[in-house]
Amino acid sequence: MAEGAEGRFVTGSTMRHVAVMTATGSVGLSFMFLVDFATLFYVSLLGDETLTAGVGFAWAIQFLTVSVGIGLSIAAMALVSRSIGARERERARGQATAALLIAGAVLTATALLILLLRRPILDLIGAENEAAEVAARFLLISVPSLPLVGLGMVAASTLRAEGAARKAMMVTVSSGTAALILDPLLIFGLGLGVDGAAFAMVLSRGMAALVGLRFCLGLSLLGPASLWRARAVAPAFFAIAGPAILTQLSTPLGNILMTWWISSWGDSAVAGWAVASRLTVLAFGGIFALSGAIGGIIGQNYGARRADRVASAYRDSLIFAAGYVVSVWALLALFAPLIVRGFGVTETGASVVYAFCFVGAGGFMFNGALFVANAAFNNLGRPLLSTAFNWARDAGVTPLMLLAAPASLGAPGVVYAQAGAGVLVGSVAVLAGWRLTRNVAFGAPPAAAPAPPAGGATAKGAGAILHAADGAAGSTGAAARHDLETDAGTSR
Repeated sequence: MAEGAEGRFVTGSTMRHVAVMTATGSVGLSFMFLVDFATLFYVSLLGDETLTAGVGFAWAIQFLTVSVGIGLSIAAMALVSRSIGARERERARGQATAALLIAGAVLTATALLILLLRRPILDLIGAENEAAEVAARFLLISVPSLPLVGLGMVAASTLRAEGAARKAMMVTVSSGTAALILDPLLIFGLGLGVDGAAFAMVLSRGMAALVGLRFCLGLSLLGPASLWRARAVAPAFFAIAGPAILTQLSTPLGNILMTWWISSWGDSAVAGWAVASRLTVLAFGGIFALSGAIGGIIGQNYGARRADRVASAYRDSLIFAAGYVVSVWALLALFAPLIVRGFGVTETGASVVYAFCFVGAGGFMFNGALFVANAAFNNLGRPLLSTAFNWARDAGVTPLMLLAAPASLGAPGVVYAQAGAGVLVGSVAVLAGWRLTRNVAFGAPPAAAPAPPAGGATAKGAGAILHAADGAAGSTGAAARHDLETDAGTSR
């Protein structure tokens, strides 16, 4: 990518950009979620609901760890897309490479922490007896591959920031294809059972990382690796990644809360909840893709100082999300009996799946609006708003909804509580996002950065391609505040 080249999202129809980026992103994500869904189906064919419940408990914790990677990838997209929009291509390369190094280090530490604490966490969320043993072993095998998740996610986000929609899609498609082949081979062919599903997950994550890095290198989106560069970018990166990680963690922690709550109705209820959770990510892959796709669109136009296009991208994303959710809701309601029969869940589990297909899916319209608002907050320098709204939903309103739900609702009450919380918080968040995108404030353009310390960079002139917005290592006081404000997009 040539220095000074214009970002592809700063011209043309914003609705077209939203539709194209979401369509390609949703193909990749939905395929990956389809593989997760198929994995759960394969495990259910082993004929033991305890195994399905064990995988459900493990996935609740996996969701927690992967959310850290999502937060890191959000920061990478925000920084890189703004630099591309501002025609600072070399700076974008430096930020992308630094993001990969930071993500690898953070997720290695996260993996070690989860491995050490997996049994206490499983006890906390209500896993018992054989289901707890299945979940603990699944985590022992799969969690060490978490750094590979981070590399794949950051690489895909960098590709989306550039607008390379198809290549970003192929990162997840390649991972899903590997898992789709390996799951039945390892689970049934080699007779590894649930362990086979965990090993397939590890190998598929490795595939995503390899493909993502290869595409980024092929498009010259990465610069030379340098610890000095990573330290320089870290303040601006964590100014976005910190709140983004906190935002992302609220959802899996809320899911853990609901898994714990529903476990009081037995393994059948947990199995039904596991099916509903997989249905959520599979059916609404387009919404998850939308929230990622518009980050690059908003970021490039913010970097190009096009406030009008920032606002239109937000509006078009909300319209797209509403139409998508209504269509998917209708399909889920139509195929609910088939889904219940296919997974062989018993009466309690079936009631949870039906509650999701008939009611919970409709409530996702407001969760979709929240995702769109969060993308605007993260890319317009207000990531703490995303944190506040997500935690209000998952740690505030949802528990209150659970407590208020009549006991007569039984296990499906968890689904209704989740939907109700989404409606209340999503409504407020979308209004806040609407106001922000129509009152965009731009910080001062970044100034040139100082050269790196002697020997501190791995390539000649590496410091010259960084700007003060990346935050020189060790900077303090007003200079550090200016660095963060410029690269994090903080309005003055």
